Amino acid sequence: MDSATAISVEGLSKTYRILRREDLPTTMAEAVKGKVRNSNVKKIAEEFDALHDVSFEVPFGEVVGIIGRNGAGKSTLLKVINRITAPTEGRIELAGRVGSLLEVGTGFHPELTGRENIYLNGTLLGMRRKEIAERFDDIVEFAGTEKFLDTQVKRYSTGMYIRLAFAVAAHLESEILVVDEVLAVGDSDFQAKCLRKMREVARDGRTVMVVSHQLQTVSDLCTSALYMNAGHLQFHGTVEGALEEYKRSFLHTTAAPVSTAQRPGTGELRIQEVSMPNNIVKPGDELVIEYVVGPNPGFGGRYYVSAFIANEDGMVVAQCDSRVRDFYLEPTTENMVRLAVSQPWLKPGTYSVDLFIHTGGHPADIWEQALSFQVLPISPYPFATTPDGTDHGVVFPEFDYS
Repeated sequence: MDSATAISVEGLSKTYRILRREDLPTTMAEAVKGKVRNSNVKKIAEEFDALHDVSFEVPFGEVVGIIGRNGAGKSTLLKVINRITAPTEGRIELAGRVGSLLEVGTGFHPELTGRENIYLNGTLLGMRRKEIAERFDDIVEFAGTEKFLDTQVKRYSTGMYIRLAFAVAAHLESEILVVDEVLAVGDSDFQAKCLRKMREVARDGRTVMVVSHQLQTVSDLCTSALYMNAGHLQFHGTVEGALEEYKRSFLHTTAAPVSTAQRPGTGELRIQEVSMPNNIVKPGDELVIEYVVGPNPGFGGRYYVSAFIANEDGMVVAQCDSRVRDFYLEPTTENMVRLAVSQPWLKPGTYSVDLFIHTGGHPADIWEQALSFQVLPISPYPFATTPDGTDHGVVFPEFDYS
């Protein structure tokens, strides 16, 4: 491994064996009967590839983001790098000690106090007691847990536990720092402190690897990124390139279009085609929907159009009716219709669009699920918060306090 390389991963695979039993009993009587008849219940082993042939190198001084959808293998990769679990195949070389914060409960002994756990973690990293003592005050100040240093950590709240665990991992002299999404449980001030600290760690020439579903965090913090999908490393390079790969992962095949003759409505006018220039957007991005309405010179009178935007639960979160904009169309010629929606800020997820043509109060065409689009999991707000700060409601409102 090159002297400038902090982490070298070559052909890494991790396979888990999942055991399942056939014909599991559904009642107590069946369980007792089965136990009496045959105590050796047949077990079937299935293999699950959490990681498959992953290879990459990370130099010192890099902040590397690991992104991907659920089940991509991100956390498994960090656990293998941190030697919590062993790889099935492949090789990992680490040029230094690894400090980590992977999930609540790892790294600390619950029966020991906060003070004792700080020294325990430093000792496990190979540091002398004097070295730990030199950094002790900085750790405590960063975590803000001075009053509870001599309390067993099992008594700590989740927030206190995370603050102290991150402070220990970031301040003790490990050459490599790995952090999982666990920082999402902290408040916004603590998250900002953590981001500043990780940048500082990287400036000191150490290496940081961070898993996050908050793409804005990856974009702001990281100097490079890995994109993983179903246990495979599909991209390693710039943050922009990894985010583009992540966006493409939301592309999906749409259902076969329904012929105009099969769609509801009188059929006096029909939508011929529909498109969306960008069907993968961020909250706050303008949504643009374009479609063509065929002509019917023999039809008298103007008509109006409407669009319903519905979320995955089928709830209509926005209705865009052209009448409220005093927008009507003449049926004598073909019309290209462009709908631009800038509000509300839609939350992450998949949305569908139903299109309508109305003539004299009667629907001429109803095209249900004419198209769909994806909103990426990125917060439109300038400051981070805990998940409960944005979980409620069906949209992100634009608002201010004074």
